[in-house]
Amino acid sequence: MTGKVLTITSGKGGVGKTTAVANLAVALAADGKKVVCIDGDIGLRNLDVVMGLENRIVYDLVDVVEGRCKTRQAMIRDKRLPELFLIPAAQTRDKNAVSPSDMVRLCDELRQEVDWILIDSPAGIERGFRNAIAPADKILIITNPEMSAVRDADRVVGLLEAEEKGAPSLVVNRLNPAMVKRGDMLSVDDVYDLLRIDVIGIVPEDENVIVASNKGVPLALEAKSRAGQAFRNISRRLNGEQVPFMELESQGLWDRLTRLAGRR
Repeated sequence: MTGKVLTITSGKGGVGKTTAVANLAVALAADGKKVVCIDGDIGLRNLDVVMGLENRIVYDLVDVVEGRCKTRQAMIRDKRLPELFLIPAAQTRDKNAVSPSDMVRLCDELRQEVDWILIDSPAGIERGFRNAIAPADKILIITNPEMSAVRDADRVVGLLEAEEKGAPSLVVNRLNPAMVKRGDMLSVDDVYDLLRIDVIGIVPEDENVIVASNKGVPLALEAKSRAGQAFRNISRRLNGEQVPFMELESQGLWDRLTRLAGRR
């Protein structure tokens, strides 16, 4: 077994990156894959809360890197999915406690045991970001359809090109079709035109995401959730399936009408 390392990053904070990591991990594990999440946000730590595992932490990422425990001892097994694990971040240290080479070594060890390693990159483009992208085989950039988030995502795209990490893929998160219609939010086409990287997923705005995060139950487990379905679709695309994008309410009709109007 040689697992793939997927780093999820954003540039801008608050765009839903940690929620995306938790939901993609759950979706991949529910599909029969063995998955380990690594919270790379040293000093803060949020992924454990979103996954509902905050009360089970004994060891963390820095403990592993500094040799205080074996990797297995820091891996917390998910309560619902036996093939899903989390290595939490350390809250009492800073990002300099881990180096890019530490992350590469850890992921090389984990690759032998799991199908997917998902790294939750901290916001920004400093040491934590470089730690998170160092071992990556594939990188997902999460953005909201707003100019400040897209501008920061563009900066990340440029940095990844400079690091020769290959072309990242894009997830547009919290898309509100009604706001797009009114011209109050960028459309997916607008975001693509600005970033010019492949779109692997479009996640509709869903107030239940906040409820689910607070409960520590990722929405990808909810069969009726539109956002959950979007994350499940992204996980299937990551595994090589051809999955059509969801029709987000009347978004498709609106796009067609707009194109027709433009021809007049």
